[in-house]
Amino acid sequence: MNIQKIKETVDLSLEGKITFPQIVGILLKENIESYHVDFVRAENRYYTAQGENHLEPVPHQFPSAAKEFSAEAVSATIKKVQAGKINYREFIDEVTSAGCIYYIAYLSGKRVIYFGREGEFHIEHFPKN
Repeated sequence: MNIQKIKETVDLSLEGKITFPQIVGILLKENIESYHVDFVRAENRYYTAQGENHLEPVPHQFPSAAKEFSAEAVSATIKKVQAGKINYREFIDEVTSAGCIYYIAYLSGKRVIYFGREGEFHIEHFPKN
């Protein structure tokens, strides 16, 4: 697992210089099969199928998530970022406003699961291109 490549990917995403599909491509090349973005702890965890893992602190102050979780608002935000109408920082602001405290991207499973404070969740499958 190339830790420097992971750090660069985090920085580029926060700077709005790469999109989610680009992130997926980079991480798959590094044999990452899933990653967990934790807004509460400001850290990401990366996992490979070979059992390697890495914890990466994220240099960003995430907003506190709303108490109520809205799967509809999360889904609407995902559609906006997919369409290029908002960048990753705006995405973070909107999904946390929708009550998301973390999400797990399953790259090989082609889905992301967004979680709320009380176990609520929304599953978003990768778009079919």
